Amino acid sequence: MRSTEVKKGSIRAAHRSLFYAMGYTEEELKKPLIGICNAQNEIIPGHMHLDTITEAVKYGILEAGGTPVEFPAIGICDGIAMGHNGMKYPLASRELIADSIEAMANGHAFDGLVLIHNCDKIVPGMLMAAARLNIPAVAVSGGPMLPGRLNGKDMSVSTMFEAAGRYESGQITKEELNEMEHAACPGCGSCAGLFTANSMNCLTEALGIGLPGNGTIPAAYNGARIALAKRAGAAVIALIEKNVRPRDIMTMNAFKNAITVDMAIGGSSNTALHLPAIAHEAGISLPLELFGRISKKTPYLTKLSPGGSHHMIDLNEAGGISAVMHELDKLGLIIKSCRTVTGKTIGTTIKDARILRPDVIRSVEKPYRKSGGIAVLKGNIAPECSVVKESAVADEMLTHSGPAKVFNSEDEAIKAICGRKIKKGDVVVIRYEGPKGGPGMREMLNPTSVLAGMGLDKDIALLTDGRFSGATRGACIGHISPEAREGGNIALIEDGDIIEIDIPKRKLNVKVSATELAKRRASWKCPAPKVKSGYLARYAALVTSAATGAVLKVPK
Repeated sequence: MRSTEVKKGSIRAAHRSLFYAMGYTEEELKKPLIGICNAQNEIIPGHMHLDTITEAVKYGILEAGGTPVEFPAIGICDGIAMGHNGMKYPLASRELIADSIEAMANGHAFDGLVLIHNCDKIVPGMLMAAARLNIPAVAVSGGPMLPGRLNGKDMSVSTMFEAAGRYESGQITKEELNEMEHAACPGCGSCAGLFTANSMNCLTEALGIGLPGNGTIPAAYNGARIALAKRAGAAVIALIEKNVRPRDIMTMNAFKNAITVDMAIGGSSNTALHLPAIAHEAGISLPLELFGRISKKTPYLTKLSPGGSHHMIDLNEAGGISAVMHELDKLGLIIKSCRTVTGKTIGTTIKDARILRPDVIRSVEKPYRKSGGIAVLKGNIAPECSVVKESAVADEMLTHSGPAKVFNSEDEAIKAICGRKIKKGDVVVIRYEGPKGGPGMREMLNPTSVLAGMGLDKDIALLTDGRFSGATRGACIGHISPEAREGGNIALIEDGDIIEIDIPKRKLNVKVSATELAKRRASWKCPAPKVKSGYLARYAALVTSAATGAVLKVPK
């Protein structure tokens, strides 16, 4: 056991005395030490109940013959950070989470890990740590929130972001807005639609590093959630006994399965940042071209909020991710030999799964679309890549041509949108919001939601070197690389330039000649950094392109 380094032999007498100071017994120190990273806090609804999940994991570890050791992780609520300078931090916090888990696990020589998360950057941050450390590990989520209900209709936090646009355009009153605020988010859990958090929790199942049901069992289903957490605690002990490590599970084939599921369910475009970053920590290169190739052959089977009216509770009732994978396997799209933390292969795990609600999960014979939910676009605006959640784009906006309205920050764009300066047909370009330029690659849910609330999501496109929330819908193309801060062509676009978008053909171009772009480049000057001190300044100096997952480069 790794933990013998801190608890065995005469030269570790002082170490043992520190354990005894905390109440550990001699018998407990003879067992594997399992670090439990608990991201519970009182600022994220998806994390407020994770102490309950943690206690259940401890029971599972104890029953299976291990000694649980709890420690914390930070977490930022993307919804609360949205639309102001706080949104510079969530993506950057992903690296802090991974680094802190590495420090805790290696500093105390844990034999294994159980990673308890639920929302946005916390999920990939923990999976990055698991891949980097490569000690036996199981990931456990807290489960999705139930949708809110008002006047007989389901709603969620994305409804509220769009409600701001409806209020600004006079469609609802202040009193109606207030009533909606109190109904949208009824309790704990990751926000109810297929946004980034729930996308990543579902893909944790597909990767095999989380147990079946991890992504879809609602947080409010306390019995099922606690039972899953107990099984996760027991599973990590079995992994230690068999010496099965994260890189044995999160292989290239496992990532292919995850991307396939991602395309089938229409997950958040942020998965195109997080999956490559996790793979990077496992020593695997996951180019965005792979996302594109898999998308072309994967049918889009579910239409969950924000791209549809169903929520995570519906996907759970329909059979969950196992049912989706079983259906995809009919086309030979799932690599069934991949291992999982349960000790079973993916093939065995999904063998008996069935679609229980065909209105939620369609068959491969009758998909919503024949290609997947995320598209990777290229062109003279995005020579490396750009990403769009195709499943949330209205059919009439899959191809679009219109004049650019250029803004050098999200704040400028919001001001123009609320000031009615954006017209039907325009293409809003928001730049200097990339990993380096933001810094931190802010999500642009505020401008997209205000436009959607105004009823303009079928008339206006948005482009950015930043990114979009999983709750975004419409022709919203992010991750444009190279970013403006690095001199990418997005920095050279001017008001009035005609932007051509062709999502089916995976093209994104500005109708400006190469000669004219070269002329503009000659006079372009990189603006001063927006942040010059603190963590974000260090992050900006080290972060790489969105095309490679916005991972941090190791200084030479």
